[in-house]
Amino acid sequence: MTEPTGRRERKKAATRRTIADTALRLFLERGYDEVGIRDVATAADVAVTTVFAHFASKEALVFEQDQDFEHRLARAVAARPPHEPLIPALREEIRAMVRHCSAPAAAPIWQLVDRSPALRGYEESMRLRHAESLAAAIAADPELSRTTTACRTIARFVVDAHSLARGSADPEAAVDEIFRMIDAAWAATDPARAGRAVANR
Repeated sequence: MTEPTGRRERKKAATRRTIADTALRLFLERGYDEVGIRDVATAADVAVTTVFAHFASKEALVFEQDQDFEHRLARAVAARPPHEPLIPALREEIRAMVRHCSAPAAAPIWQLVDRSPALRGYEESMRLRHAESLAAAIAADPELSRTTTACRTIARFVVDAHSLARGSADPEAAVDEIFRMIDAAWAATDPARAGRAVANR
């Protein structure tokens, strides 16, 4: 997670972290449906309004790094060196995320998510939002020159690669396998390649 700068920002980040850690502990101890926002606020020693100041919903408490992951994907596109290929940069970012989310300590959290329809629905909407954000970052790069459809399709593939690889027996090998297919799909959308194919007919 990106480290905040400034005393006020650090204090806000610490409060957010405390709320998220407290909520997750309660969810794992009692079950997601058995814990309310008021329970979280009481255990974290903050007001209910403070919880909602940091998290828009109860589901968001489980996915505390949601926005950080979204920003990391967009940054992988925008911050890569000039002329560096897109897909390897995204592969490295997804690999790091999968490594984080497939660690043994994360297993109880994903079991919690799998048992809750509300959390599964939130995760799905989160993935769609991440894909749209990534598609916008790809479309904004003048070097990449792809259609809106191509940007959105590749972004969806990349975001889905995370959940597919995370649930596999060998997450890192799965990332590599999935990204070989993504790389081929991205290459197929290259306008220069399409032009050459037309010329050779």
